[in-house]
Amino acid sequence: MQNAEQILQAVQKMGIKRIPLTRVYRSLFSEDLFLAAYDKIAHNRGALTAGTESDTVDGMNLERIRRIIEQLRYERFKFHPARRIQIPKKSGGTRPLGIQNFTDKLVQEVLRLVLEAYYEPRFRDSSHGFRPERGCHTALANLQHKFKGAAWFIEGDIRGCFDHIDHDVLMGILARDIQDGRLLNLLRMSLDAGYMENWQYNRTYSGTPQGSILSPLLANIYLNELDVYIEDVLISHYTHG
Repeated sequence: MQNAEQILQAVQKMGIKRIPLTRVYRSLFSEDLFLAAYDKIAHNRGALTAGTESDTVDGMNLERIRRIIEQLRYERFKFHPARRIQIPKKSGGTRPLGIQNFTDKLVQEVLRLVLEAYYEPRFRDSSHGFRPERGCHTALANLQHKFKGAAWFIEGDIRGCFDHIDHDVLMGILARDIQDGRLLNLLRMSLDAGYMENWQYNRTYSGTPQGSILSPLLANIYLNELDVYIEDVLISHYTHG
């Protein structure tokens, strides 16, 4: 079986060539890919914080990883509801944060590695949020380099972005590129897992959970549609001369 690097390189090549992903679900059976995902998140803040069950990085070992892979192989893996808490915002008020069990985080990190390898080459160069080697500083440097004669810029914010992502629209976008029903079903289950707040279960009909490993990447995949529309339709339509 291929190692993690070989799997992700193969997926990346398909993303560059815009070849639909098929039979990629079987990549989730790779112990090496799970170990790569574990290395990414084992030392994160919150790895020792339990979600709705006493499932943290403590006790995670190769045998547990093999059991997770076995559940995935036979499509018996289920995501658990996140434990939702409210944390204060700098501007005042609070925002929700979902704390997930470590097993769920690990599977989501495996999914994130695969999806990022595929979609990252396809994102527009003007996109800087939640991307490897990019951020506010690269965005500012890009503005300085490309818009030397500009006197002003527009700053905006998508209010409650993660909370209002339409699951059906997102799954439709993913289904254009992922022709693997098992992978799509697993992604849908991660969105529909819901959350527990004050020990009461709540279903999730829209949005990606704040604090979820997958949320930033899924938001970028969703908002890439807006980037494409602005750059390919609006700019060409309204730019003259």
